[in-house]
Amino acid sequence: MNQIPIWVFLISLFLLLHSTKSEEEEVKHSLLSFFTKLSNNNGPLDSITGWNLTSDPCKDRWKGIICDKRALSVKKIFLDGLNFSGTFDAATLCTAKSLVASLTVVSLNDNNIRGENLEEIENCRQLEILYIRGNQFSGSLPNSLPRLINLKRLYISNNNFSGSLPDLARLSGLTEFLAQNNQLSGAIPNFDFANFGVFNVSYNHFKGPIPRGGARFPVSSYINNPELCGDPLPNCPIPLAASALPSAPGTQKSNGGISRNQILMFSGYFLLGLALLILIILRLLRKREKIKEEKIEAVNNVAAVDGGFKKPNFNSKDDKLDEIKSEISDVSGESGVFSSSLVVLPCSDVNELRFENLFKAPAELLGRGRHGSLYKVICEDQAMPLAVKRIQGWIMSGNDFMRRMQRLDQVKHPNVLPAIAFYCSRQEKLFVYEYQKNGSLSKLLHGTQRGKAFDWSSRLSIAATIAEALAFMHQQLHNDGIAHGNLKSSNILLNKNMEPCISEYGLMVVGNQSLSVNGFQAKEETEDGGFKADIYGFGVILLELLTGKMVQNNGMDLARWVVSVVREEWTVEVFDKALIQEGASEERMVNLLQIAVKCVDRSPEARPGMKQIARMLNTIKGEEEERSMDASEP
Repeated sequence: MNQIPIWVFLISLFLLLHSTKSEEEEVKHSLLSFFTKLSNNNGPLDSITGWNLTSDPCKDRWKGIICDKRALSVKKIFLDGLNFSGTFDAATLCTAKSLVASLTVVSLNDNNIRGENLEEIENCRQLEILYIRGNQFSGSLPNSLPRLINLKRLYISNNNFSGSLPDLARLSGLTEFLAQNNQLSGAIPNFDFANFGVFNVSYNHFKGPIPRGGARFPVSSYINNPELCGDPLPNCPIPLAASALPSAPGTQKSNGGISRNQILMFSGYFLLGLALLILIILRLLRKREKIKEEKIEAVNNVAAVDGGFKKPNFNSKDDKLDEIKSEISDVSGESGVFSSSLVVLPCSDVNELRFENLFKAPAELLGRGRHGSLYKVICEDQAMPLAVKRIQGWIMSGNDFMRRMQRLDQVKHPNVLPAIAFYCSRQEKLFVYEYQKNGSLSKLLHGTQRGKAFDWSSRLSIAATIAEALAFMHQQLHNDGIAHGNLKSSNILLNKNMEPCISEYGLMVVGNQSLSVNGFQAKEETEDGGFKADIYGFGVILLELLTGKMVQNNGMDLARWVVSVVREEWTVEVFDKALIQEGASEERMVNLLQIAVKCVDRSPEARPGMKQIARMLNTIKGEEEERSMDASEP
């Protein structure tokens, strides 16, 4: 058997080591050139550590670099929110052969960078995720983007991109596309929307019809594109193509140059439009009369109230009512019956609250939602402002509704906001409770109250308090089948001590519900469907607290995104940067995230019960309190 000479072996080994060494140097030079362009030759305020020629990006763990542990090759680059003010030069990044063969994620969100040589992005052929939102990119997107055949997520929102989109529909694996708040124009590509979990092109200049399948996303994904039309936006206008047709030979024209046939055609359109207008007006008048009759019948048929309730006794004929009062005032003025319409619950602390005073008081619209509107009402005879929730489309008999309100009034918890009074008719229902001036958890996280200190321990405390209150309500009302029905962060109000209070408990009748979670249909068909839906809603609230992100589509988009990130094992990227900068315990954040993921499981049966969730949260809270005490000791 022939043996390889030792000198041949040594030469081969030398060439292999030299080749590996040169590849490593090529990767380092490429990354450092990329970093130099990003930082405009100046390090960011929070300086990157480890980026130099004397260290290795994988072995020495350059900040923002994640490597394949086996091959020691660069897989992901995360440089979000580092105040870069230079350029993203795709030519410097997508040059090193071993780098472009392994790089799957580039995330540069929330900097101030511009683009350079973006056409060269196609050379990063393994790229699956490209996040460049919240920067200063301008000009057209590169036409080479569709050649990134592995691309799954593309976030370019909050930039200054303009021009038409390249043919991104060719990317069959694309599942997430965010392009809102740019200057993009032209038509939306014919995407296969069935593949998308996240999609938004709002606040651009797109025009023409929304492609087929786009209606699976809400109106908010398309708004502020004035020339965009089609489901879920208003229908596209039908062009009068006939008016552009050439006149037939020998056609006579009027003195103004318009042919006789065109005059007849436009006259026909006018008469047809006039006939349709008259028909619409007649139908609206009939519908209005029908609604008016139903209101009168509904008010006259309001169920009698037993002796346990206070019943205001008056007639209302006030015609000076605003939007919250308009539909009811017509009925009250004609029927003169409101003696049993407003029911004040016996356990409330308000003075004699009268329907007449409530509806004469100034009303400020606080918000609208799918289920109704919320108003702030200030009555002269009440010491505190009131919140009035107006709900429409809830079908429930008067007697069933009365029994439900009586039962809810019997179940008290300090962190569940009780109703003060209510009104019920066939058309709508009103719920009155104490107005909370500190707003909601949603506003504290995302809205006008942003800027207030909201640290990790406060978020954890709020989560544990909500869990305990919800577990108590579920236990007390399980046999009655009364769940919350619409649990979300905007329904978690903050009292004067900034403690969370669950509002509007039991105001939604929850039957079989259908939730689209992580691309699957998850039906709430179990006997406890409403309670399982509450657990899903609570899970979304936990995700909001952990990520600091807003929800869309009933929280399904946020849940789907978090689950996908966790599945790809880069869990730390979901956490709110404010929590990370604060130095919050990553271990306890991960533990809370695991609970949240269980709550939003697409299978209702797989979700834990609220009592179990409350117990797990209290354990995490106790560990956090022990950690704080240990840190405070000298």
